[in-house]
Amino acid sequence: MDLALAISMFLLEAAWLVLDPIFGLGLEVWAAQGDQARVDDATRAYMDRVWVLLVVVLVVALLAGLFRAHWTVIAHLLVAILAGVVLAVTQHQWDTDHTPSPGCIRYSANC
Repeated sequence: MDLALAISMFLLEAAWLVLDPIFGLGLEVWAAQGDQARVDDATRAYMDRVWVLLVVVLVVALLAGLFRAHWTVIAHLLVAILAGVVLAVTQHQWDTDHTPSPGCIRYSANC
């Protein structure tokens, strides 16, 4: 029973991580139609949702560890790793998209 529950929870959480960028973030970016402020808001909301999922998955893994549900702990730790990678990639993309231009480095270059 524990293995079947762990597999179903893993599939549900992994499916959310796969479908949310498509239907949550992707459709919101599509609806923004180039409005950068709405795209930024949608991206921040997506990162917040992934962060919440990461925290919830880690709490459930901790509780499953306390109750010695080994398969559930393994499944949730795999989802936590996946969510952490998704969050790191999204944050890196956000940082590279929103870095200010270096501007004029030399003061005498008249730029």
